[in-house]
Amino acid sequence: MSLGLRLSSTVLSIALLTLAAFATPVSALELKETPGLSERVGKDLPPVAERVPAEPLVVDLEASGREIGTSGGEINTLIGRSKDVRLINVWGYARLVGYNESLDLVPDLLKDLVSEDDRRFTLHLREGHKWSDGTPFTSEDIRFWYEDIALNEKLQPAGLPAFMLADDKPPVFEVIDETTVRFSWDAPNPLFAPEMAKSRPPFIYRPAHYLKQFHAKYGDMDEIAQLAAERKLRNWASLFNKMDDMYNARNPDLPSLQPWLRVKDDGERRFVLERNPYYHRVDTVGNQLPYIDRVIMTVADGKIIPAKTQAGEVDLQARNIGFSDITILKQGERSGKFKTYLWPISKGSEISILPNLTVADPVWRKVLRDTRFRRALSLGIDRDLINKVLYLGFGKPGNDTVLSKSPLFKEHYREAYASYDPDQANALLDEMGLTERRSDGTRLLPDGRPLEIIIEASGESQEQLDALELVGETWRDIGVRLFPKPSQRDIMRERALSGLLVMSVWSGFENGIPTSEMPPEDFVPVRGDFLSWARWGDYYETDGRTGEKPDWAPAVRLTELYDEWLISTSKAERVRIWHEILEIHAQETIHIGLISEVRQPVVVKNLGNVPEEGIYGWDPGAHFGIHRMDEFFMK
Repeated sequence: MSLGLRLSSTVLSIALLTLAAFATPVSALELKETPGLSERVGKDLPPVAERVPAEPLVVDLEASGREIGTSGGEINTLIGRSKDVRLINVWGYARLVGYNESLDLVPDLLKDLVSEDDRRFTLHLREGHKWSDGTPFTSEDIRFWYEDIALNEKLQPAGLPAFMLADDKPPVFEVIDETTVRFSWDAPNPLFAPEMAKSRPPFIYRPAHYLKQFHAKYGDMDEIAQLAAERKLRNWASLFNKMDDMYNARNPDLPSLQPWLRVKDDGERRFVLERNPYYHRVDTVGNQLPYIDRVIMTVADGKIIPAKTQAGEVDLQARNIGFSDITILKQGERSGKFKTYLWPISKGSEISILPNLTVADPVWRKVLRDTRFRRALSLGIDRDLINKVLYLGFGKPGNDTVLSKSPLFKEHYREAYASYDPDQANALLDEMGLTERRSDGTRLLPDGRPLEIIIEASGESQEQLDALELVGETWRDIGVRLFPKPSQRDIMRERALSGLLVMSVWSGFENGIPTSEMPPEDFVPVRGDFLSWARWGDYYETDGRTGEKPDWAPAVRLTELYDEWLISTSKAERVRIWHEILEIHAQETIHIGLISEVRQPVVVKNLGNVPEEGIYGWDPGAHFGIHRMDEFFMK
């Protein structure tokens, strides 16, 4: 079936799913040599026609409303930590298949991906595609990952990741030819293709020609032992994992398929990422992408990044700036040095209050699991006030749910029990029997303790603390006291798993723009890192070895629905499952969302093809990735 169309019992290709990108033989293109690489041609580089695949991915910019760009120049941006250099592999967003701006899965590194009822996936690589060092990218690179890394107990002691299992069984893997491989499962595996498109994908391919020298099966063990000792690593597996660094960009010697590559010995405060001369995308007039020659990522104190941005020190910036910085950014914009675009953030809610439904305290557990209590807390929040005070009215008050850009969106999901109605909130709390109060009006819990809620926060967001202050003011009117408690994210997760956490504040669902083809894992209790149901998620992740079996009917049903999605074979089935999941969230107020579609400032200086109206998110989105940063160019 097509990954874009999901037609049951049909075999279709997705190579032409989008008109904005297509494969064209090199012979039919008038390829142009990149000016920044021309001096190297004939020395350490072959001509461009020998560097790109036989059928490169041709990007029709005009069809997507963009311009044919010019090659050259550099993008300067600031990062708050040296390890954020890894974001270049997020923003570059070269994936086997990836999301386009319509949230369809389309081929990218692959020429084609053919799916048969999500049971058999045939991957067609591009003939002549090369790694950044000029070595061919072939089926051997996928075979090496699967057989010699993923199935190697020394390298992967936990076994195959979940997306490689269907009904807990691994696939049958076949190498068909030099550019074709196949993964086959008896049961459907709808997780497989979406996993390839993630911001941090699993990279089910590796540069075998480079990494084999560090692998016990292929390398010289004396040399491997010496290299491991020099790096103070325990064994060959530790050395291999150190050198096998597809995501973090810490090994500049590792060949890549991404648009920009880290330059060797570039320091720890200023990172230089130069264009990949073997990149697989070109425009319709024969220019090889990316247009930009290099990206410069400079480390700066996160607190001063907004000021440096305002001063015009960057060409592209969204990291470490937020809505609270808009005033100074707009002031700086008057100088004419840059523009500030406001992209809606794709999270289900910018701020979400999370009752811990697996809290250990029996009194709190009974209270928090009472639907009337969660609805009352939601009805007791003046979201319009929060929107005006924190976001100048730019956000959308409402629940933590899917956004209007999602094809699954319904107004009801956002609005259910989300209007400010203290009278109804008080009535619900009275109906629960929480009628006893202290002299100051604070209600009492069934065991006589005051209804005082400690809401733990990571301490990473002042906006969250400011929002809690506003929530606390209106909760007083319904007899509930709120006490924010700054903490740290790791401590909060430990307390959630142990059942000590009562309530927390966090951002909302990471993916607020899902389609039915995306797994609903954020919305169901299957992950132990979700603070609203950590113990249930831990139980699911560990097959019952740790955590707690769900014993609350909505949680049981959500888990059943997720398992149904995993074996579904049609779009209609997945749409039905998604809507039932979202309806449960709307009725149960599992998360108490505050404001969604808050705007992320994106500062742009002299760059073309950066959309004024974009989306900003992690998955799906990859920050700039979904908007194809390789198409940005200097104007």
